[in-house]
Amino acid sequence: MKSLLILILSLVPCFSWSLSSSGYEALRLLPVQDGGRIKPLDTYATESLLLIFGKSTYENKNPVEIFMTWVLAPEEWKEKKMFLVRHNGLREGLRLENQRLFFSLNELLNNDRLGLAINSLRGKLSKEEKLDSYFQAVQKLANQIQRFHTIANGADVRVAPPKSGGNQWVAIKGLDGELLEKFTGLVSAFASELKLGPKDSSSELSSAVATYINTAKAIRGSDYAPFSRLKAELHYNKFKPFKWSWIFYLLAVFLVLLSMAFSAKALVYLSWLSVALGFVFHTYGIGLRVFISNRPPVSNMFETVVWVPWIAILCAAVAYRNKLVLMGASVVGALCLILCHLAPTILDASFSPLEPVLKDNFWLLTHVIIIVSSYGPYFLAFLLGDVALVYFLLGEKKHKAKIKDLTTIMYRCIQVGSVLLLAGTILGGVWADYSWGRFWGWDPKETWAFIAFMGYAAVLHARLVGWVRDFGMAMSSVVCFILVIMAWYGVNFVLGQGLHSYGNGSGGLNYVATFCGIHVLFLLYVALMRALGKQK
Repeated sequence: MKSLLILILSLVPCFSWSLSSSGYEALRLLPVQDGGRIKPLDTYATESLLLIFGKSTYENKNPVEIFMTWVLAPEEWKEKKMFLVRHNGLREGLRLENQRLFFSLNELLNNDRLGLAINSLRGKLSKEEKLDSYFQAVQKLANQIQRFHTIANGADVRVAPPKSGGNQWVAIKGLDGELLEKFTGLVSAFASELKLGPKDSSSELSSAVATYINTAKAIRGSDYAPFSRLKAELHYNKFKPFKWSWIFYLLAVFLVLLSMAFSAKALVYLSWLSVALGFVFHTYGIGLRVFISNRPPVSNMFETVVWVPWIAILCAAVAYRNKLVLMGASVVGALCLILCHLAPTILDASFSPLEPVLKDNFWLLTHVIIIVSSYGPYFLAFLLGDVALVYFLLGEKKHKAKIKDLTTIMYRCIQVGSVLLLAGTILGGVWADYSWGRFWGWDPKETWAFIAFMGYAAVLHARLVGWVRDFGMAMSSVVCFILVIMAWYGVNFVLGQGLHSYGNGSGGLNYVATFCGIHVLFLLYVALMRALGKQK
C-alpha cells in the first residue's frame, strides 16, 4: 500500500477533476454496505456530501469524484471550507465567524469549544435526554466530522462482502489478498484518469471496476449485491422523477389560473394533461422506491410527504372533476414535492432499512398507509378552504355558487379522510397490541391522531346539524389541518418522544410554525372583513 500512497500523493496536484463517462458510470455502481443495506457508491457519496456540505455537488464536481479524492488525499481537503454549520447558536457557542456558514475541518478540530460541546452531548445522550436545537446541531456536526474521517481512513467504508458467512462487509482498510490487489488497481486507475483526463469510452477505470466486482462475485457469488436494485437506484438518483412531477403540477396550477382568466377550455384540457404527466412521474418515483427498498413506501417522513400528495391528486382526479379542485390538488402536489426537493437535510430521502417494529409488512401496509392516506383528502380540503376564503374576500354573493361547490367537496374530503383516519387508528391499536403488548397507551402519536380525528368529527357533526355552514366549513378545513400537521410533523420533529420515536427528525420548525401562523392570521383577517361587510 505504501507504493500506492506515493503514487496517489504525486498525482494530487494534477487532478483534472474529469473522468470518462464509462469510468464514472462504473464507479457509481460500485456496491457499498452502509446503514444496514447495500447501496451504490453514487448514493453513499451523495449522502455523505449532503451531510457535510448540505448540497449534492461541491464546486461543480460530482459526489463520486469528491468521495474518491477524500479516500485518496484527505489532507488536501482539511483546509477546504465545506463543513456546513447552519445553527446560529452553535456558531456563537464555538466562537466561529457568524457571517459564514462553511468552515474547514482544521478550523473545527482546532476549536477547543467543540470538544466541550461534544462531551456535553454525550452526557445528554447517556441520560437519554431530549436534545434541543443546539445539541441537535452539535450532534449533526459531530456526525459530519465522523463521516469525513470514516471515508478518509477507510476504516468503515465497507466495499467487499465477507469471505464466508456473516452480514458485515469488509472495509477498505481491512481488504487483503486478491480483493486488496483489485481495489488497489481500481484506485490507481481513478488517480491515473484524473491526471491524464478522460480518454475514450473504454477507460481503464471502467475495466478496473469491472475486474474488482467480478473478483468479489467469485468470493460471494450471486449473493454479492442486488445489482438490479442498485441500477434502479442509480436511475432514480439521476432521473429524479419527483422533480419532474412537481414541475408538471406547478405548470397545471398556472394553466388553471390562465383558463380562469381567459375562459379558455383548451387551457383546462392542457392543465389536466399536465396533472396526468405529473401523476405518472409521481407514480413512477414511488414505484422505483418500492422496488429499490423492497418495502411499502411510507416508512419515514420523506416518503409520507411524497405519498400524501399522490393520494390528494388521486382523490381530485377520480372523485371531483372540477378545475378548482384540480388546482388545489396540484398545489398540494407541487408544495410537498418541492419541499422534498429543497430540504434534503430535513426530509431524509435515503432508503433506510425498516425499524424492527415496522418489519411486519402486513401491519405497515394496513395501519401506516391508511393513516398517512387520510392526510391526502384532509390536505386537499385545507387547500380548497384557502380558495374558498379568497372567494369570500372577493365577494360572497358574487361567488356564491363556487363557494357552495367548494364547500360540498371539502365536506366529502373530510368524510373520506375521517373514515381513513379512524380505520388506521383502530388498526394501529391492533398493531400496538401485537408489537408492544397494549392496544392504547396515550402515546403522543396516538394522542394527536385521536385529537385530529375528534376535531374533524366535531366539524362533520356540526355541519350535519346546521351549526357550520359554508364559511364555517372553509374555516374548519384550515384550522383542523393544523391538528393534522401536529400529528404528522409535530409529534416526530417537535416533541420527539414516545414509542413512535423511530420516525423522529429535526429541523423545519420555523418554517412550519410560520406556515401555520400565516394561515391563522389569514383566517382572522377574512373573518374580520366578513364581519365588517355584514355590519355595513
